[in-house]
This record gives sequence, structure tokens and C-alpha cells, in this order.
Amino acid sequence: MEDWTSDLPSLENTDAFNFAEDSHMLDSSGNTILAEFQLENRTPVDQNQVSEYVLKGTVATEDVRFHEHNGVDPTGIARALMNNLTGGALEGASTITQQLVRNTVLSQEANDISFERKIREAQLAINLEKKYSKDQILMLYLNTINYGDQCYGIEAAAQNYFQTTSLDLTLVQAATLIGIPQSPTANNPKLNPDTCLKRRNVVLDRMLSAGVITQEEHDVAQNEPLALNPAPPAPEEGIYAYPYFTSFVRDKLLNEGDKFNLSDGDLFEGGLTVYTSLDTDLQDKAEAACAAQNERMDENLESALVSINPQNGYIQAMVGGKDYFQNKWNIAAQGGQPTGSTFKAFTLAAAIEQGIDPKTPIDCSNPMKVDDGHELWNFGNYNFGTLSIQNATAKSSNTGYYRLAQQVTPAAMNDMAARLGADIVGPNNIPMETLGTENVTPLSMAGAYGTFATGGIKHDAIAITKIVDKGGNVIYEAPDTSARVISEEVSGAVTKVLKTVFNSEGTAAGMGPLNGQPVAGKTGTVMEFRGHWLVGYAPTISCAVWIGDRNYQPTEESLTANALWQDFMSRALEGQPIVQFPETQDPEYKNPFNTEQQKKLGNEEKDPSKAPSVVGKTIPQAQALLGGYVVYTIEEYSDTVAAGLIISQSVEGNRLLLHVSKGAKPADPAPTPPPSPTPDPPTPDPPKPPNPDPPPNPAQGAT
Repeated sequence: MEDWTSDLPSLENTDAFNFAEDSHMLDSSGNTILAEFQLENRTPVDQNQVSEYVLKGTVATEDVRFHEHNGVDPTGIARALMNNLTGGALEGASTITQQLVRNTVLSQEANDISFERKIREAQLAINLEKKYSKDQILMLYLNTINYGDQCYGIEAAAQNYFQTTSLDLTLVQAATLIGIPQSPTANNPKLNPDTCLKRRNVVLDRMLSAGVITQEEHDVAQNEPLALNPAPPAPEEGIYAYPYFTSFVRDKLLNEGDKFNLSDGDLFEGGLTVYTSLDTDLQDKAEAACAAQNERMDENLESALVSINPQNGYIQAMVGGKDYFQNKWNIAAQGGQPTGSTFKAFTLAAAIEQGIDPKTPIDCSNPMKVDDGHELWNFGNYNFGTLSIQNATAKSSNTGYYRLAQQVTPAAMNDMAARLGADIVGPNNIPMETLGTENVTPLSMAGAYGTFATGGIKHDAIAITKIVDKGGNVIYEAPDTSARVISEEVSGAVTKVLKTVFNSEGTAAGMGPLNGQPVAGKTGTVMEFRGHWLVGYAPTISCAVWIGDRNYQPTEESLTANALWQDFMSRALEGQPIVQFPETQDPEYKNPFNTEQQKKLGNEEKDPSKAPSVVGKTIPQAQALLGGYVVYTIEEYSDTVAAGLIISQSVEGNRLLLHVSKGAKPADPAPTPPPSPTPDPPTPDPPKPPNPDPPPNPAQGAT
């Protein structure tokens, strides 16, 4: 026996009876529980939080001589042995103290039925009684014992089976719970109510014998049903609210534990409090805006949105699709989507940093031959002629930006995107990437555009702001990740250009927030209309939105993400004071490209009212005469003008509209939708899939 007990665990360590505790995730205010993570359903309580029925009934049932023995009860052993030998209901001989030892410090030996384990258990029980009071031992027992249904501790059991606290348990309820630990599965009232009822009545008999209750209380209680009031099932994955954001944070805690000073298992048993960046007011507004957008679209389409505070990188809202639990793929933060023309902002920033003036003219005519020999067109085959880089941005000219990407180099363009915070999935450093052929997440895009909002200071996206352990110690606090990545002058120049996207000629004309807050940003349309973006910002908020089919099915050409972005930003900024973008000096525009383009192309745009007549000419003939004019073409049927010839021309604002004949109208024509006046160009290259299961054989080429 001395040999068996020579290596007993020490009871001097105060952690000897520590048990798994729930971890909680909270919003930025600390008032909303987003999730609970638990290895076991357990809520420790103090003695003054437990019903007297439980305290006295447990002793009467499990260890009637608890207050008399020193951890081992020879009398109880003899009584149980005699009872079992004479055919009575089977009784255990372990004291409450022994059961506590078995469930905690000797838990790894609990299934060992050897004499050695019983001796070790007995010696530890005696040692434990020398260290702790009876009341302390009883509460340790009540907070650790298994009450079935994945409940550990009396408080968790009370909440689970009766939706009440352990302090407010009635006699019948208390007796029911006291009877469960003898066999947590067999006595589970949800699974085996009849067995549980019999066991409850045994408990009432023992409480009567011990003088804990009167005969009248006993008789009334034994005639009552179990009367369970089960709590609703725990939420899936422990998530109570906002599953896209909450699961995003949980995965970071599990996959990047070292970064947050966490060890394996800490999240599920360490009793942590995790504070997050989520602003529930903005999150509710994001959910409402996305739900409204979804209502306006076909059933297979959905919305994603990320809102970030650009001043510190805090993620304030995140919506990753229609239903997280349906497929558990977060469009906002996983895999990425082809960005369409929203990527042009990075080409623009690279050009300005290289000293290229946004007022420099660029050839935006089409078609143009690209490096692989294919033809590249602007959306709707519109021939913009010569535009300034600024107007090419507002109108989102594909051909103009391809030529600009060639000038600044694709490597510089992609380096700029990475510096700003856009996490590109596999850039190939080709000019076509300026049109958004590569995958980037809305989270990453919101952060990158947020760098423009701060005048060139990048912040890492932050979802977890602080973690506190169960002792109240702060074990992690989000660091300041601010770093200047572009100059204030370059950032300010980019913002001035991107503001024009919301002007009358831009692709997001009139889609700014309803409170009049100045904003800047860029729209984007994916190849074959397989997705639509708008990424934009004000000084206080950066927001990226995406709509489409996550399986890359084409959508209607008329769709844009503009209304979703405006809806959310209007809700988010409602009642907020107007904040102007800071005034900045222009950077030095000394790149020779500026003068070369002026000599080559002349003034950026010409007065369309003074354009020569091209009626009756072909498109190539008209192009030769209309260099420098902003030209849109509209195709229509004509019984009198041959196909390919210009029927008429007209002026609309600063644009010259050319009506081009499609020839005589066929007998059963397919309807041809009119072009959008300010369309966003689709990406001409096929996108990379955002998830492992893209649709087979996606269509190739540009619309």
C-alpha cells in the first residue's frame, strides 16, 4: 500500500480541482454574447447559490455520514457490502470525497477497477479532507459531477432540465437531479423518464430517512411527475449571433492560437472572454441591407459585405452570404472573388506614385489588340476615344486601363495592391489583371481601400481586440499595426479621382450615401456578369460589397452592387456629421509619359457638338474622324441603312452617340436590351474559383 501511494498527485497545487469552463465571445461593447465555446456544459456556483434541498439531499443520498468521516467511511463500506450481499438495491461505498477525487485528480485512473486504484483514491480522499472543509468539498463535488446530457455541475443541470437556477430548484426538481449521477445515461430524464422517476423516489426516501424532509413533503413529492422543462438545444457550433463574423473569429482563435497567446484547448475549456471589433448596430444594418438586396435578385444570388473602420482596421460588420449554416463558406473572408474593375484603383495608385498625372490623356478607343492577340473592348463596345485617366476611371474604360497597366507595369500594380492590403490569390503580373481577373476577398478589398481613407496609412484588419482569462488577466490586446505604405499626396490624389466615380458621368453616379457624405470608390463587374462589386470609403468607414452566384453562374447584365452599397452606407452614416476628405497637395507629376501622351493624343476630350458628321460611314471610318471625342455606339435595326453603317449621331452631355445599323429587322427578332448609360466593364478573362467546387467548364472570353 505504501508503494501504491508513493506517487500520489499533490493537492498543494491550487489547479488540482480546476475544471473546464466556458469561453465567451462578445461584441465591441461587451454587451452582446456572440458565442459560447465549451468542452463541457458547466457553470460553477458558490454554496449560497444552491438550494438547501440539493445540499442536504446530495449528502443524504450519496454519503449520509459525510460530515462524520475523514474521507473514507468504513461503516458505509460495511453497510453497502451487507446490503448488496442480502439482495438490496445496489449501493456504492465511495464517499463524496472519494468520488470527487476520482472525477478530478485521479480522472485518468477512473476506469481502473483494481485494488491499487481504490487504495490510491482512499489515501487522496483522506489527504483532501485535511486540506479542505466539508462545505468546500461538497461544492467542488456539485460543480464537477456528471448530470448527464453533457451537463457537469448542478447549475448546468438545473438550467438544462428545468430552465431554472440551482438556487430555485423545488424539492421534486432537486431530487430528480440528485438521482442522475449514479448512472448519468440510465437516469437521464430525457432519455429514460421512467427509470429517472424511480431513482428520484429513492432519493426522496433517503432524504426522508435522513430527516431532510417531512413525511408530508415526501408523500406529495413522490406523487408528482417529473415535469421537465428542457432548455432549447444549444445553438450550432455555440454560435448565438452573426455566424459569418463569429465563425471567422473562432477560426482565427483555433488556427492562430500562438498569435493570441493561447494553447490547445484554451478556447473550449479555459474560461476566456474574447472581445471583438463587431459593432452590432452596423452589423444589423449590414444584414438588413443585404437582405433587401437579396429580395431584389434571383434565388440563386446572394450578397456579401464587409465594413471596416479605416482609422484602426477594426472589422465592424461582416456578411458572407445568405445562410452560413447551409454551406459554411464565408464569401466575405474565404477564397476571394475576381474583383472586376475595382482592381483599377491599384493601377491608378501605382500610376500616380510614378508621377503620372490623372489629367493625362489615355487612348480609350476600341477594339485593341492585347498581348495574347485577342481583342479587348470597352463594355457595350463603346468607343470612348481619348479620355483623361481620371475620366477613364469614372467611366471604367477597359482599353484605357489596359494601356495604363502596360505603362506602370503589372508588377508595380500588384505590388501597390499588396502594400495597400489586398491579399491577391496568385498574381501573374500581366496587364489584364488591372481588370480584376484575380481573386481577392471583400474583407481584403475593404481594408485596402481603407488605406486611401487614412491618407496612405495601412492597418491590418482586426477582429479580436482583447482576450481575458478566467482570472481577469488580459492575455492579449490587439497591437497598433499602422504603417505608412504610400504618401499622403498620392493617397489624396487617388481619392480625388475615385470621387468622380460617384459624379454624373461615373459608373456609380448618384449612389453616394443619402446624408450627402462625400465618398470615393470604384465599381466592378466580373467576366460574363458572374459577380458585381462596389468598394468605397468615407474618412470614417470603408465598405466592400459583392453580389452574385457563389458558383459562378452568369447574372443579368443590368445588375450592379451600387444599390446595396448605397443602402448600407446610408444606414451607417444616418445622423452622422459630414466629414470632408482632407485637402492634400498634388504629388509631383514629372513622368515623361504625361508629355508624351499630350503630344500623341492632344487634348483629352473634345466638344461633341462640334464633331464632324459621320452619318453613312462605317465604324472604322468614324473612328478615324472622331479621335478625342467621347463616343458611345448604339445598335438598332434599319430597313434603309445597311448593317455596319451609321444611321445618325446625337449629343448627350459630353458624349457623342452614334446609332449604328444592324440591318433589316428579322421576322422573329430576339429582344436586345438597351445599354446602360454608365455601365461597368466586365472582366474579359475567366475568374479563378473562390472555393473547391466551381461549376465545370466555365465559359471563356469577354462579353
